[in-house]
Amino acid sequence: MMSDVSRRQMLTTGAIGVAGFAAAIATQTAQANTQNPPEPQASANSNGRFAGKVVLITGATSGIGEATARAFAAEGATVHFCGRRETLGAQVTQSIRDSGGNATYQRADVRVEEDVKSFVDTCVAQYGKIDIAFNNAGIESSPSTVADRSLEDWMDVITTNATGVFLSMKYEIPHMLRQGGGVIVNNTSVSSHVGFATIAPYSASKHAVLSLTKVAALEYADRNIRVNSIAPGAVDTPMLRRALAAWNTDFETVSQDFPIKRIVMPEEIARSVMFLSSDDASCITGMDLDATGGYLTK
Repeated sequence: MMSDVSRRQMLTTGAIGVAGFAAAIATQTAQANTQNPPEPQASANSNGRFAGKVVLITGATSGIGEATARAFAAEGATVHFCGRRETLGAQVTQSIRDSGGNATYQRADVRVEEDVKSFVDTCVAQYGKIDIAFNNAGIESSPSTVADRSLEDWMDVITTNATGVFLSMKYEIPHMLRQGGGVIVNNTSVSSHVGFATIAPYSASKHAVLSLTKVAALEYADRNIRVNSIAPGAVDTPMLRRALAAWNTDFETVSQDFPIKRIVMPEEIARSVMFLSSDDASCITGMDLDATGGYLTK
C-alpha cells in the first residue's frame, strides 16, 4: 500500500503536477494567495495593450486556455479558440462577448490534422492574420507503470499533447511567415523538466513540447517569429479536479510541496502567457518560462 508521503509526492510532482491542481469538491477553495494574483477583468478594454491583435488558442473551453482567452479579449484582442466540447465553447464565447470582448469558437481536435489546418485557416480567412498563437490543448495521463501502460493510452496522450503542438505550429508558422512575423507560446509543464513515476506518456509528451519549442525558436528566430513555452505547476484547473478526488488529497496537502505554499490561479498563467506574447518580451525566444511557483528551483 502506498504511503501518504509517497502518494502526495506522486500527486504533486506527477499525476497532478502535470497541469494543475484544483478542489476535489467544487465548493472547496484554495488557501490564501500571498502574492495577490490578478482578478479576471470584468469588462473588455477595446483600447487595451493587445488591441488590434488576433490571438489563436487551442484547448480554451476550460482551465488555462479559457483564462487566457478571457485575458487577451479583455485587453482588446480578437480571440479565435478551439476545443472538442462544443457546449463549453459556446458558453465561453458568449461570456467573453457579454463582457465586451471579441471571440469566436471552432470545434477542433488537435489530434486530427484536418481539424488543426481548418482551425488555423479559418482564423486567417476570418480575421486576416494570426499575431499570437497559444498552443495549450492537452490531456493528463492516468497513473500506471511503463510495463502496464497500454499502447492506446500512450498514443492518446502523446498525440494530443505533442503531435497536437507540432500540427498547430506546422499550420501557424506559414501564415506568420507570410505576414512578416508572429509569436507562438506552447504550454509545457513542470513535467517537461523532471521525470515522474507513473505518468510516462504525459512526461514524455511535455519533454517533446519543450524540444519542439527550442527547435522552432532556432529555425524562425531570424524570420521575426518568436517561439517560447510556459511550464505551469500547481494550477487551479478543472482538468485535475478529478485527479485530486481520485487520490483523495486536497489543496492544503499538495500546496506544501511548492515553495510558494499555495495553488496558482489560471489568471496568473494567462498573464505570463501575455508577457511572453508582448513587446516586453521582444528579445526572448526559445525559453520555457518557469511558472511552477518555485518547484523547479528546489
